[in-house]
Amino acid sequence: MAGIKVFGHPASIATRRVLIALHEKNLDFELVHIELKDGEHKQEPFISRNPFGKVPAFEDGDFKLFESRAITQYIAHNFSDKGNDLLAPGKNMAIIAMGMEIEKHEFDPVASKLVWEQVLKPLYGMTTDKAVVEEEEAKFAKVLDVYEHRLGDSKYLAADHFTLVDLHTIPAIQYLLGTPTKKLFDERPHVGAWVADITSRPSAQKVL
Repeated sequence: MAGIKVFGHPASIATRRVLIALHEKNLDFELVHIELKDGEHKQEPFISRNPFGKVPAFEDGDFKLFESRAITQYIAHNFSDKGNDLLAPGKNMAIIAMGMEIEKHEFDPVASKLVWEQVLKPLYGMTTDKAVVEEEEAKFAKVLDVYEHRLGDSKYLAADHFTLVDLHTIPAIQYLLGTPTKKLFDERPHVGAWVADITSRPSAQKVL
Protein backbone atom coordinates (compact mmCIF):
# COMPACT_ATOMS: atom_id res chain seq x y z
CA MET A 1 0.00 0.00 0.00
CA ALA A 2 1.52 3.31 -1.11
CA GLY A 3 0.98 6.59 0.69
CA ILE A 4 1.94 7.77 4.14
CA LYS A 5 2.93 5.25 6.77
CA VAL A 6 4.01 5.92 10.35
CA PHE A 7 5.88 3.11 12.06
CA GLY A 8 5.50 3.69 15.78
CA HIS A 9 3.60 3.13 19.00
CA PRO A 10 0.47 5.14 19.81
CA ALA A 11 1.63 5.78 23.40
CA SER A 12 5.00 7.16 22.28
CA ILE A 13 5.41 10.93 22.70
CA ALA A 14 7.49 11.15 19.51
CA THR A 15 4.99 9.09 17.51
CA ARG A 16 2.15 11.27 18.74
CA ARG A 17 3.91 14.41 17.50
CA VAL A 18 3.82 13.01 13.98
CA LEU A 19 0.22 11.83 14.23
CA ILE A 20 -0.95 15.25 15.44
CA ALA A 21 0.83 16.92 12.51
CA LEU A 22 -0.88 14.55 10.07
CA HIS A 23 -4.27 15.26 11.60
CA GLU A 24 -3.60 19.03 11.44
CA LYS A 25 -3.06 18.60 7.70
CA ASN A 26 -6.11 16.33 7.28
CA LEU A 27 -3.92 13.69 5.65
CA ASP A 28 -4.72 10.01 5.28
CA PHE A 29 -2.10 7.70 6.73
CA GLU A 30 -1.50 4.23 8.07
CA LEU A 31 -0.11 3.69 11.58
CA VAL A 32 2.00 0.53 11.58
CA HIS A 33 2.17 -0.67 15.18
CA ILE A 34 5.67 -1.27 16.53
CA GLU A 35 5.49 -3.10 19.87
CA LEU A 36 8.10 -1.52 22.11
CA LYS A 37 7.78 -3.98 24.98
CA ASP A 38 8.73 -6.79 22.60
CA GLY A 39 11.71 -4.83 21.31
CA GLU A 40 10.44 -4.61 17.73
CA HIS A 41 12.07 -1.18 17.42
CA LYS A 42 15.50 -2.76 17.94
CA GLN A 43 15.04 -5.50 15.33
CA GLU A 44 14.53 -5.91 11.62
CA PRO A 45 12.65 -4.75 9.69
CA PHE A 46 12.27 -1.61 11.82
CA ILE A 47 15.99 -1.11 12.42
CA SER A 48 16.43 -0.62 8.67
CA ARG A 49 13.98 2.27 8.84
CA ASN A 50 15.74 3.88 11.82
CA PRO A 51 19.21 2.52 12.64
CA PHE A 52 19.02 4.14 16.08
CA GLY A 53 16.09 1.91 16.99
CA LYS A 54 13.68 4.64 18.07
CA VAL A 55 10.09 5.25 16.99
CA PRO A 56 8.70 6.65 14.82
CA ALA A 57 9.88 6.03 11.29
CA PHE A 58 8.02 7.55 8.38
CA GLU A 59 7.36 6.78 4.73
CA ASP A 60 5.61 8.86 2.10
CA GLY A 61 5.76 6.57 -0.89
CA ASP A 62 9.48 6.12 -1.60
CA PHE A 63 10.49 9.00 0.67
CA LYS A 64 11.70 7.85 4.09
CA LEU A 65 12.51 9.72 7.31
CA PHE A 66 13.04 9.23 11.01
CA GLU A 67 13.25 11.67 13.95
CA SER A 68 9.83 13.07 14.83
CA ARG A 69 10.67 16.77 14.50
CA ALA A 70 12.18 16.27 11.05
CA ILE A 71 9.04 14.37 10.06
CA THR A 72 6.69 17.11 11.29
CA GLN A 73 8.71 19.72 9.39
CA TYR A 74 8.43 17.64 6.22
CA ILE A 75 4.66 17.37 6.74
CA ALA A 76 4.32 21.10 7.38
CA HIS A 77 6.37 22.12 4.33
CA ASN A 78 5.44 19.42 1.84
CA PHE A 79 1.72 19.73 2.53
CA SER A 80 1.66 23.49 3.11
CA ASP A 81 -1.44 23.80 0.93
CA LYS A 82 -3.46 21.41 3.07
CA GLY A 83 -5.13 21.72 6.48
CA ASN A 84 -3.81 24.19 9.02
CA ASP A 85 -0.68 26.29 8.46
CA LEU A 86 1.97 25.15 10.94
CA LEU A 87 4.67 27.54 9.73
CA ALA A 88 5.18 31.30 9.51
CA PRO A 89 6.61 33.47 6.72
CA GLY A 90 9.85 35.42 6.55
CA LYS A 91 11.89 36.08 9.67
CA ASN A 92 9.23 34.39 11.81
CA MET A 93 10.61 31.08 10.51
CA ALA A 94 13.67 31.84 12.63
CA ILE A 95 11.38 32.28 15.65
CA ILE A 96 9.88 28.87 14.90
CA ALA A 97 13.35 27.33 14.58
CA MET A 98 14.35 28.89 17.90
CA GLY A 99 11.17 27.66 19.56
CA MET A 100 11.71 24.13 18.30
CA GLU A 101 15.26 24.15 19.67
CA ILE A 102 13.98 25.30 23.06
CA GLU A 103 11.34 22.59 23.07
CA LYS A 104 13.86 19.92 22.09
CA HIS A 105 16.64 20.88 24.50
CA GLU A 106 14.86 22.56 27.42
CA PHE A 107 11.21 21.46 27.53
CA ASP A 108 11.19 17.88 26.28
CA PRO A 109 14.04 16.32 28.31
CA VAL A 110 12.46 17.45 31.59
CA ALA A 111 8.86 16.80 30.56
CA SER A 112 9.76 13.31 29.35
CA LYS A 113 11.46 12.48 32.65
CA LEU A 114 8.38 13.62 34.54
CA VAL A 115 6.17 11.47 32.29
CA TRP A 116 8.47 8.49 32.83
CA GLU A 117 8.47 8.83 36.60
CA GLN A 118 4.78 9.57 37.13
CA VAL A 119 3.00 7.79 34.28
CA LEU A 120 5.12 5.09 32.69
CA LYS A 121 6.98 3.65 35.67
CA PRO A 122 3.73 2.84 37.53
CA LEU A 123 2.41 1.16 34.37
CA TYR A 124 5.46 -1.10 34.38
CA GLY A 125 5.01 -1.89 38.08
CA MET A 126 7.90 0.36 39.10
CA THR A 127 7.93 2.95 41.87
CA THR A 128 7.98 6.68 41.16
CA ASP A 129 11.07 8.37 42.57
CA LYS A 130 9.63 11.40 44.32
CA ALA A 131 13.06 13.01 44.71
CA VAL A 132 13.57 12.89 40.95
CA VAL A 133 10.10 14.34 40.37
CA GLU A 134 10.83 17.23 42.74
CA GLU A 135 14.16 17.92 41.05
CA GLU A 136 12.70 17.80 37.54
CA GLU A 137 9.69 19.93 38.47
CA ALA A 138 12.06 22.66 39.63
CA LYS A 139 13.72 22.58 36.20
CA PHE A 140 10.37 22.44 34.44
CA ALA A 141 9.10 25.46 36.36
CA LYS A 142 11.98 27.53 34.96
CA VAL A 143 11.09 26.51 31.40
CA LEU A 144 7.44 27.32 31.98
CA ASP A 145 8.42 30.73 33.39
CA VAL A 146 10.06 31.48 30.04
CA TYR A 147 6.92 30.27 28.24
CA GLU A 148 4.71 32.37 30.53
CA HIS A 149 6.65 35.49 29.60
CA ARG A 150 6.50 34.67 25.90
CA LEU A 151 2.78 33.90 26.02
CA GLY A 152 2.18 37.27 27.61
CA ASP A 153 3.20 38.81 24.28
CA SER A 154 1.87 36.22 21.83
CA LYS A 155 -1.08 33.83 21.88
CA TYR A 156 1.21 30.96 20.88
CA LEU A 157 4.91 30.30 21.39
CA ALA A 158 6.20 31.37 17.98
CA ALA A 159 3.40 33.38 16.38
CA ASP A 160 -0.17 34.53 16.84
CA HIS A 161 -1.30 31.23 15.32
CA PHE A 162 -0.61 27.61 16.24
CA THR A 163 2.69 26.30 14.80
CA LEU A 164 5.01 23.31 15.07
CA VAL A 165 6.51 24.83 18.22
CA ASP A 166 3.22 24.41 20.08
CA LEU A 167 2.43 21.09 18.42
CA HIS A 168 5.65 19.46 19.60
CA THR A 169 4.77 20.04 23.26
CA ILE A 170 1.28 18.52 23.16
CA PRO A 171 1.97 14.81 23.77
CA ALA A 172 4.03 15.35 26.93
CA ILE A 173 1.56 17.93 28.22
CA GLN A 174 -1.34 15.51 27.69
CA TYR A 175 0.40 12.99 29.92
CA LEU A 176 1.37 15.55 32.57
CA LEU A 177 -2.19 16.87 32.87
CA GLY A 178 -3.00 13.61 34.64
CA THR A 179 -0.21 14.04 37.20
CA PRO A 180 0.50 16.41 40.11
CA THR A 181 2.81 18.34 37.73
CA LYS A 182 -0.38 19.87 36.29
CA LYS A 183 -0.12 22.44 39.08
CA LEU A 184 2.83 24.04 37.27
CA PHE A 185 0.57 24.84 34.31
CA ASP A 186 -2.27 26.06 36.54
CA GLU A 187 0.02 28.41 38.48
CA ARG A 188 0.84 30.36 35.32
CA PRO A 189 -2.25 32.01 33.75
CA HIS A 190 -0.86 32.44 30.23
CA VAL A 191 0.57 28.92 30.20
CA GLY A 192 -2.67 27.52 31.60
CA ALA A 193 -4.76 29.17 28.87
CA TRP A 194 -2.32 28.03 26.19
CA VAL A 195 -2.35 24.43 27.46
CA ALA A 196 -6.17 24.40 27.45
CA ASP A 197 -6.17 25.79 23.92
CA ILE A 198 -3.66 23.44 22.28
CA THR A 199 -4.84 20.26 24.02
CA SER A 200 -8.43 20.90 22.95
CA ARG A 201 -7.54 21.00 19.25
CA PRO A 202 -9.26 18.24 17.24
CA SER A 203 -5.86 16.84 16.21
CA ALA A 204 -4.76 16.51 19.84
CA GLN A 205 -8.05 14.94 20.87
CA LYS A 206 -7.90 12.39 18.04
CA VAL A 207 -4.43 11.26 19.10
CA LEU A 208 -5.38 11.20 22.78
